[in-house]
Amino acid sequence: MLRSITGRPGPSGFGSATTAEQVTHGIDGSNLTAIVTGGASGIGLETARVLAMRNVHVIIAARNMEAANEAKQCILKDNKVARVDVQRLDLNSIRSVKAFADNFKALNLPLNILINNAGVMFCPFQLSEDGIEMQFATNHIGHFYLTNLLLDKMKETAKSTGIQGRIVNLSSLAHLFTYKEGIRFDKINDKNSYHDKQAYGQSKLANLLHANELSRRLQEEGANITVNSVHPGLIMTNLMRHTALLMSIIKAFSSFMWKNVPQGAATTCYVALHPSLNGVTGKFFNDCNEHEPSKLAQDEDLARNLWDLSNNLIDAALKT
Repeated sequence: MLRSITGRPGPSGFGSATTAEQVTHGIDGSNLTAIVTGGASGIGLETARVLAMRNVHVIIAARNMEAANEAKQCILKDNKVARVDVQRLDLNSIRSVKAFADNFKALNLPLNILINNAGVMFCPFQLSEDGIEMQFATNHIGHFYLTNLLLDKMKETAKSTGIQGRIVNLSSLAHLFTYKEGIRFDKINDKNSYHDKQAYGQSKLANLLHANELSRRLQEEGANITVNSVHPGLIMTNLMRHTALLMSIIKAFSSFMWKNVPQGAATTCYVALHPSLNGVTGKFFNDCNEHEPSKLAQDEDLARNLWDLSNNLIDAALKT
């Protein structure tokens, strides 16, 4: 906690005050292609901008194509040689996720890095078009399905290039504040017992469990891909639109704990690009350093059960 407040660097040499540009300084990603979900705004846009600055070919995946194209032009304005493309992706729609993956694969591009960044936060109870609670659907199910659909492409790229693939899930320390049982397998869509903050925590726990279970499976398979999860920090972005007033009040009394957007994107960019993390997988990072997550996040049975639930929800959605 003290290190986060003071910005003092941890074992990695970086800390809470480090920016995305600083953690990627001197790295050349000209032989890399990355997808950044939610790359049209906030820390997703900063992540896309900094990756493009390091010569990575970046695909911004976003629901709002107008915003995505504006983000692309914003990046090109300061970096005329940046390689940036945009594709539509609505994570709360299984069919949109499938269409995005099909469209990306049709481009015949390699895929080295997948950053599952997009999300919603503290929204009132509502169901996705597939009938899944919105925070769980958008933050977890959409990214789970997207990752599964792109996994073969990442394996092929890693094998043909010899470059280790990296998957980064944006989780949060909010995974500590989930429902008592962690994942409410039988009550995902229960409106009566829904709590917006705990539902968000549940979805962030799911991001962590997904990363850990996928990491375990890929290690068993011998695939040259790492999977890690990160906490970006407290940042005032559009993600907090459902509780903007509350968060503004909280920030007024805890400004020392908050980050700006360049700092908020640092841990993501560090885990996605830094050479010191070659071979590091199944870890949780905060302030650009390894951080121990909750006991629930380390529960392998919970992770396996979530994997099965996720596949079942996707299969049911595809049949409707």
